[in-house]
Amino acid sequence: MAETTEAVQEESKTEAQAVEFSEATVTGDTGAGSIDLLLDVNIAVTVAIGQTEIPVRRLLQLGPGSVLELDKSIDEPADLYLRDMRFATGSIVVVDGRFAVKIKRILGLGDVAAGA
Repeated sequence: MAETTEAVQEESKTEAQAVEFSEATVTGDTGAGSIDLLLDVNIAVTVAIGQTEIPVRRLLQLGPGSVLELDKSIDEPADLYLRDMRFATGSIVVVDGRFAVKIKRILGLGDVAAGA
């Protein structure tokens, strides 16, 4: 019975074999123009001027004229997000009667990771 177990174990072992790969050839299309396809894609930018937390009871009492105080002072910059990732900060301005954001700082990867 010990011989049968050893035979099964030998059969279940996988052997590694060397493989030779052919060398890749470079074609005339290096893919450099492929990013051009993405340059015209629209992406939503969200601007956050602050946030607050309130109990549901208070939320249900809100109506026209209610005021919610946010956690940021008027001097602090607004945060700009692509999806859920903050990528810049800026000041709220008015352009042609519409709210706009004047970019103050583009954040690097270290800034985004650190939550700066």
